[in-house]
Amino acid sequence: MEAIVADSGEVVIPEALRLKLGITAQTVLDFREENGELVAVKISEEDPVSQVMGCLKTDMSTDEIMAYLRGTP
Repeated sequence: MEAIVADSGEVVIPEALRLKLGITAQTVLDFREENGELVAVKISEEDPVSQVMGCLKTDMSTDEIMAYLRGTP
């Protein structure tokens, strides 16, 4: 896919890539140069811990889980 850089330095990211990568208006991208290539990385606004919070489904309490992990009764 190609894009043309405007006089102001702006580039339109092709729609197929925006949809595939979840890039929407106000998405923050980090730009850097790697071995002569321009690399853009989407910056996650959500804390990684918050993303997985509550994903484990169990009837055990936190104390029971910690005891199990530590191998104590």
